[in-house]
Amino acid sequence: MLYGKEEVASFFYLLIEHFFGLERFILAIQPDVVIDKEQETLIFHALSELKVEKPIQHILGVAHFMDLDFKVNEHVLIPRPETEELVRWILEDAKVVNNTLTILDMGTGSGCIPISLNANLPNAKVYGLDISQEAIKVAYENNKTHGTNVEFLCADILHLEHNDIQDEVLKQGFDVMVSNPPYVRELEKSDMRKNVLKHEPNLALFVSDKNPLQFYKSIVAYASMHLNEKGRLYLEINQYLGREMIELLKKYDFQTIELRQDLFGNDRMLKGVKK
Repeated sequence: MLYGKEEVASFFYLLIEHFFGLERFILAIQPDVVIDKEQETLIFHALSELKVEKPIQHILGVAHFMDLDFKVNEHVLIPRPETEELVRWILEDAKVVNNTLTILDMGTGSGCIPISLNANLPNAKVYGLDISQEAIKVAYENNKTHGTNVEFLCADILHLEHNDIQDEVLKQGFDVMVSNPPYVRELEKSDMRKNVLKHEPNLALFVSDKNPLQFYKSIVAYASMHLNEKGRLYLEINQYLGREMIELLKKYDFQTIELRQDLFGNDRMLKGVKK
């Protein structure tokens, strides 16, 4: 069975609301609603795409994240609930300072992290970078849709210090850095659903089994040089590599290191404060 009963019901209501503007409660009070032939075609086409395990977010063209809808396609990762928890952690900490922060998101994809932060911290100066021009196009569209002022840069996380084009931005100091980089090891592919493997960008998902912390090493090294004093680094991490990630932050003299679990009870988020 491709999908469970609850998942099928969820898909049904999402499709009905998206295509026909009919919310779930309307169907409950008007169970005899009739759709025409053209509407029927839309539904059957969506169902055929679900059968080949195309993600519902790609069928709808949007994913819900932090009370906002983000355009998504095959060039960006679909935002996950775990990443929402990371964003809420940053916002929780931002309450005790002020929101005139300078923030950098590394590996921005759809722009869901920096746009959500900017929407909640309108006085912050927020940047997002990604190696993929196609991803940045999507992020720009989402930025425009939500009326936020995030600035997006095309740069390689693994070579931040050698990027000449965006030199001025990337050599400044930041109060907050955040990243959800590729962290799924090749050996973990067999545990993933086919709809992820077939439809989401491998570039944003996978790392070599031999060097699973490749991106984190570059990010933490960069953060150690470009975070302002007492600046905070937030990372979404591989649930199996929490101990190794703590050691990496210690190596670069980060303090007040905190590892948090996600809603599923997995080690998923890490925070460190610059010495």
